[in-house]
Amino acid sequence: MDQKILITGATGLVGKQLASRCLQHGIAVNYLTTRKIQSSDSPNLMGFYWNPAVSEIDTACFEGVSAIVNLAGSTISKPWTSRGKDLILKSRTDSLDCLYQGLTAATNHEVNYMLSASAIGGYPSSESAFYTEQDATDGTGFLAEVVREWEASLQRFQATGTLVGILRIGLVLAKEGGVLPVLTKPIRLGVGAPLGSGKQWQSWIHIEDLISIFCFALEHRLEGVYNAVSPNPVTNAKLTKEAGRILKRPVWLPPVPAFMMKFIMGERSCLALDSQRVCASKIQEEGFSFGYPNLVPALEDLLGVKK
Repeated sequence: MDQKILITGATGLVGKQLASRCLQHGIAVNYLTTRKIQSSDSPNLMGFYWNPAVSEIDTACFEGVSAIVNLAGSTISKPWTSRGKDLILKSRTDSLDCLYQGLTAATNHEVNYMLSASAIGGYPSSESAFYTEQDATDGTGFLAEVVREWEASLQRFQATGTLVGILRIGLVLAKEGGVLPVLTKPIRLGVGAPLGSGKQWQSWIHIEDLISIFCFALEHRLEGVYNAVSPNPVTNAKLTKEAGRILKRPVWLPPVPAFMMKFIMGERSCLALDSQRVCASKIQEEGFSFGYPNLVPALEDLLGVKK
């Protein structure tokens, strides 16, 4: 294979599918793992040890690699205790610190591009704004803080002459994990309902389109920030209603009040109640075409509806 990339977070929802897509298109993949034993899944898929918490990394992972895709980061769905918050933040910043130190130590590497995940959670919560990449990520709360520190940790790579691309990812819809199984579980049980006012915007993306955006960015070495969301965000009420219709389950209950969500989830309720309507025009202007620009076909595909 002519090209080789390094993926962090390769065992996650996005990482697994990205690695698979790359291999299908003739791109060899190295990935980083916290398992001590170096693994060789195949000649074109190899694992290397790292431990970001103590800045330990096998610099052999960079051999023959031209680009790094950074997906490392602890899930934000776990309880936001002080320890949990610390893990969410440091799993992102420590990973980038470790990569940077590894790159500076590996003097003969050929890495010239870094593509990293980020999140739309840095934008302020608003039911009226329509956010582009030029808008400030000056939202309040823990998620916005994480996004700011996450993206700030990427800037040092530019000083090494490495191009840096950042994808601010929205609500990922997938069969295997993420938010969709959580959303549809109460709907399948007949107790689905919008959350809060139901008017909050949810900027979503089909997993296949997200993987395609990563591949597109790698191919074209896109530099700077890009929103990785569908061009047609919807409200929480619309998302819930359409999922119920496709599953042929009534969504008849009144919205779950915001105060109840906050009582149950605490600070983490912002994951369901915050509103971010995010624009996808920039990535489209680069020439990217969405396979699932609209919600209903995306849900039909993911929920197994046969046409």
